Amino acid sequence: MAKRRLIILVSLTAIAAALVSCASAPPKPAGPSDESNRAKTIVQGASTPDFPATPSTPAQSPSEAAKAIVTQQPGAQTPGMAPPAPAAYLAALSPEDQAFLANYLSRLSYMVYYNDASGIDPRFAKMAVSQANRYLIEKLGLAAIDFDQIEKNKKDQLDAYQAETGGSIDMIQYLAQKFNADIYVEIDLKASASGAGNSFNGSAQGTMKLFETSTAQLLGSIAFMSPPTFSPVSPDAAVANAISASVWQAMPKVTDQAKALIAASASRGIRYELVVQKLPDAKQAAAFVKALSRKFAEAEQISFSAGETRIALYAFMTKAKVQQAIYDAGVQAALPDLYLVYMRGKSFTFNSGL
Repeated sequence: MAKRRLIILVSLTAIAAALVSCASAPPKPAGPSDESNRAKTIVQGASTPDFPATPSTPAQSPSEAAKAIVTQQPGAQTPGMAPPAPAAYLAALSPEDQAFLANYLSRLSYMVYYNDASGIDPRFAKMAVSQANRYLIEKLGLAAIDFDQIEKNKKDQLDAYQAETGGSIDMIQYLAQKFNADIYVEIDLKASASGAGNSFNGSAQGTMKLFETSTAQLLGSIAFMSPPTFSPVSPDAAVANAISASVWQAMPKVTDQAKALIAASASRGIRYELVVQKLPDAKQAAAFVKALSRKFAEAEQISFSAGETRIALYAFMTKAKVQQAIYDAGVQAALPDLYLVYMRGKSFTFNSGL
């Protein structure tokens, strides 16, 4: 009996000791945040100095993200995104128009380039553009326009640019239209490095501006700053890490803001630009705009001259249907010989045939 009491006493003592130990043990330190882990993966993961490894966190598919923007409820807003389209406007859209808009937003195409007036080292400019393109390809599954391809076209397309535009639009906007981009993104950054021996720290900061290609309208601007970066290789490698990390982290905000702002501005439909050459007089131009208004949600005359008339068209239509609707309106406005001269992105140039 005494032995049994001893065993019970020992067991109770052990349990009490365990409880005291648990109560007095210091709390487990909180692990690094998800954002810190992503930045660390980018900067220190298996990589080359020029292109650090990308984070492995899954991204929402473009179609899911676009549908979420179009159907977003008032007050519901994703961090880092621009405000969603007004609820009143969304309610006014038919289910077909909402479906068209969601599909359009999921397929937005981007051209990324740098501000060549900012004095960025060309090596670092190419690095930033390439990392942005890498995000578009790997995370969104979109085609990207290569940096070298843009550089080559800046030289090869100079004569065509002058002939088609007369310098009325910027060369980069012209190329964005030629490449059929809906949005062009301009990167402006400054980068620096410090350190010596086998320890170098890099930093980068700047902005990424979003422009609508047809009109060159500024849609928004995203500021970015790199997390602390390190390289044992060279100062340039440390800067490369900083640029790659900061651009990669800024790109989700860039694409989300582009979708949200275009959705918010699409109450009348997707905007197309129409230029008509050689309309003989203002009366004929007004008749043509009236005919267009029967085919589109809205047709707005922007300017008129004997040589060139500009009209903004709004519709939830594909480019092929827009082109056909312009031809149909031409017939109704006594312009049966109207013909397409060229098309760049969502900008159409027609000749009256008169």
